[in-house]
Amino acid sequence: MTEFAASYLIHGDDHGRIAERRNKLRRLAESESGEGGLEILDGDRATVDDTVAALCAMSLCIGRRFVIVDGVEKWKADETEPLERLLGSMPPDTTLALFAREDGRQTVPKALVDAVKKNKGKIQEEKAVKPWDLPAWTRDRASEMGINMNAAAAKTLVGVVGERQQRILRELEKISLSLEPGDPVDSDTVFELCAGSAEKKVWGLADALVGGQTRRAVHSWLELEQQGEGAGALVGVGANRLRMAVDAAQRLEAGEAAGSIKGSLRMPPRAADQFLRDIQSTDSESLRDALSALAKLELRTRGGEKPMSEGTAVARALADIAD
Repeated sequence: MTEFAASYLIHGDDHGRIAERRNKLRRLAESESGEGGLEILDGDRATVDDTVAALCAMSLCIGRRFVIVDGVEKWKADETEPLERLLGSMPPDTTLALFAREDGRQTVPKALVDAVKKNKGKIQEEKAVKPWDLPAWTRDRASEMGINMNAAAAKTLVGVVGERQQRILRELEKISLSLEPGDPVDSDTVFELCAGSAEKKVWGLADALVGGQTRRAVHSWLELEQQGEGAGALVGVGANRLRMAVDAAQRLEAGEAAGSIKGSLRMPPRAADQFLRDIQSTDSESLRDALSALAKLELRTRGGEKPMSEGTAVARALADIAD
């Protein structure tokens, strides 16, 4: 049987993780006490006064009551005193869970944090990891799951699935289920397990653009179009790949060693080697022109210029790049 504290405060700037924690607690509460034992205050009802009123109200439910309040980051420091006092004498068999999605402008009042802590409530701060710290964070989470992942593989996973921590955790769970405990996980393993077939084709198309291989890019686009992919996939992945290529090309032109650049790329080692070879076969100006062509493609497909079909818009962009 799950033991619940009298109060919880879950706050921070990792809004996705906070939403997960809220949904998990709601499921636990419904399992423990049924819908009748759960009250959710959000929107206009997520106020200090409504929270105090809910906690003090008579309840006919059998077992523990749960009051979940979502939106505490909007509370002002001079509003929370009634709740701070109540935290010291919470009604029996009652759990209060406060959730705050903070940002630079809205944070939980310090006095409320102190009151929860003073009355032995549980406080959890969910902070978003900075992009440059994600590979190390990924490797730490992998280790906790018993996954033997090297640093290059962690960097590749971030490059494949993006910077959302929840998505990275889901992919780590997939890796954990796919391999035996202790099996080494390298970049190629990550790419094979976590990149979908369409995503691999989009990456291949983007790499063809980096290498100036327009014919290969056209064939890749036709395959993607048949699979139902739109221009958005090309714009998103292609532009990101070309920005990486422009940066790498400028660093090469400035005299930086290829090995140093390779270490900063979020991709498998063999793919990074090929990526650098493709870059060395062109120049930063050509890559910038290709990036500009994709920017125009995005404008056309979002109605910024004379409307045209996605297929025509992509064909025109590829033609511009070939020129």
